[in-house]
Amino acid sequence: MSTFPDRTPRSSARATVLRTVATRERSSHLSAPRVPTVGIDIGGTKVMAGVVDADGTILEKVRAETPDKSKSPKVVEDTITELVLDLSDRHDVHAVGIGAAGWVDADRSRILFAPHLSWRDEPLRESLQARLAVPVLIDNDANAAAWGEWRFGAGKGEDHLVMITLGTGIGGAILEDGKVKRGKYGVAGEFGHMQVVPQGHRCPCGNRGCWEQYSSGNALVREAREMAVAESPVAYNIIERVGGNVAEITGPLITELAREGDAMCVELLGDIGQWLGIGIANLAAALDPSCFVIGGGVSAADELLIDPARDSFRRHLTGRGYRPEARIVRAELGPEAGMVGAADLARLVARRFRRANRRRLERYERYERAAANLRLASRGRAVGS
Repeated sequence: MSTFPDRTPRSSARATVLRTVATRERSSHLSAPRVPTVGIDIGGTKVMAGVVDADGTILEKVRAETPDKSKSPKVVEDTITELVLDLSDRHDVHAVGIGAAGWVDADRSRILFAPHLSWRDEPLRESLQARLAVPVLIDNDANAAAWGEWRFGAGKGEDHLVMITLGTGIGGAILEDGKVKRGKYGVAGEFGHMQVVPQGHRCPCGNRGCWEQYSSGNALVREAREMAVAESPVAYNIIERVGGNVAEITGPLITELAREGDAMCVELLGDIGQWLGIGIANLAAALDPSCFVIGGGVSAADELLIDPARDSFRRHLTGRGYRPEARIVRAELGPEAGMVGAADLARLVARRFRRANRRRLERYERYERAAANLRLASRGRAVGS
């Protein structure tokens, strides 16, 4: 429930919440309780959950396939709940952090829109807190990944960091001076939906020509399958690998074949990298960060992807040759960055759980003392009579 008066404009309320959250993140992450928390990364194809300690170490992780997007949001919530309860059987969980592939509102309680899932203005935090009985924190998955890399990975020590996550689509996040920049309405960093090709490929978000249609896991697989369906001579190797079943062509398989030297797969990753570099150059012109961290499942291709991206970035950078160039590095936490970051952000709200437990314990102890005093008084009256 909002604590703002009815007369306060909604946008103003959100801006106030964002300033408060950013200040808390910057000043409190080092003093947050050093307790284990669960981080959850929800993508278009998988839900990954893990118990993470205060040093960013994953103690245990489990995963499940993302339920079909045509099903109700409750199905996804059921999957999350089952994973958390499974981990809770073996670990003392104090809070849950969720990185969701979608737009999260300013107070991080609702999923406004998720292109690859069926969430539309979904009160996810409230629903999950009622089922899990511990504090729940929700953020965009790329924000969570960027936080994880800034705290424990490739972004340590960076004052101006941009994170780009290449998975089913493209996510993004901006960190400045230890603060996640969420924008006035909480939805900053949706770089994947910048239009780069007018009237280009249709995107699940509803528009055409979005960046993620040219530089993402979906784009990589789409191109490979199109070559296979056309029975291109350069696709014979991958066709043979899947036994002619084009539907079995996946991003990890393309990366594996590229590492083995398959010319088509190397070229496809190079194309994805070229588009990645173009987008990064545009972001550098707008944001001028010191470092771009590339994460998500597609980043497993490593230099097969990053080298073409660096080349393309240098060719398209505004003012090239006359300005400092940002570093482009692969995320050190890999596809687990979002899970680790979400768990670490959850530690900021874990103190609520600890305080609530302490209050319950104090109430119980007071009750026990009062009951003991009553029993003593009762015995005293009985002896006196």
